[in-house]
Amino acid sequence: MDIILNTDGTTLFWTYFLGVLWGIGGLTFGLSMRYLGMSLGMAVALGFCSAFGALIPPIYRSIVAESDNNFGTMVSTHGGLFVLLGVAVCLLGIMISGKAGMRKEKELTDDQKQENIKEFDLKKGLTVASISGILSACMSFAISAGGSMGKEAVVNGANPLFANNVTFVVIMLGGLTTNFIWCMVLNARNRSFKDYTNRETPLAANYFFSALAGTTWFMQFFFYGMGESKLGNGAGSWILHMAFIILISTLWGFALKEWKGVTPKTYRTVLAGIATIILSVLLVGYGSSLEN
Repeated sequence: MDIILNTDGTTLFWTYFLGVLWGIGGLTFGLSMRYLGMSLGMAVALGFCSAFGALIPPIYRSIVAESDNNFGTMVSTHGGLFVLLGVAVCLLGIMISGKAGMRKEKELTDDQKQENIKEFDLKKGLTVASISGILSACMSFAISAGGSMGKEAVVNGANPLFANNVTFVVIMLGGLTTNFIWCMVLNARNRSFKDYTNRETPLAANYFFSALAGTTWFMQFFFYGMGESKLGNGAGSWILHMAFIILISTLWGFALKEWKGVTPKTYRTVLAGIATIILSVLLVGYGSSLEN
């Protein structure tokens, strides 16, 4: 806590503010799943998130004249160029996945689309997913903006493996602010404040599973912070993290039969999108290994 309190105001402000924007991205992320389903929604939202999250931090570090791990370093090394190629391939994978979604939109009837995704809406979903992906990438920006806190923690004896945890405190506070305000707005609009103490609902189970979901969800960033500290490449770490989420969520989409009823060509298209994203993971991983 002393490290946070002793951090300069500008660093704290930007880390917190980017956390607020990341919180907005999280709110709209749920709408992406609502309108597109898990496989396509994840591919589009997290594809944008991976690309913006990988590129903007090194560009930011170039602007503030940090000497290491900036965009200039990326474009001047073989490892950095492979990372950039991986980002481009990831964007190609998003485009292919989006193409599969458009084919699905044309091939299925409204009843078929809503059989597994009740509110399927391609145009609305793609819009929301794009906004969500760009704003969700603010987590990566915030980690970069608050990097000095992690360095200070190491200087004061913290294990470098967990250096990013101190930054997460400020970022999560920003996300909490966004979600708290929006929840209060919804509670007031729907007059649902009484639901928090309504004994007719399974309150204990609701609170338990909410806490379990929050803890499980946070663990992604806990382990991401550990991995990023070892890789030493924010761009490579971020796109690896996002690409694996896209991959696993797409497999869940298949398991939930979100692509039931599409033609073999459309099915092959979405599989090609997944394969392209996997290729981007390999390229980024290889590029990161060259830099270390």
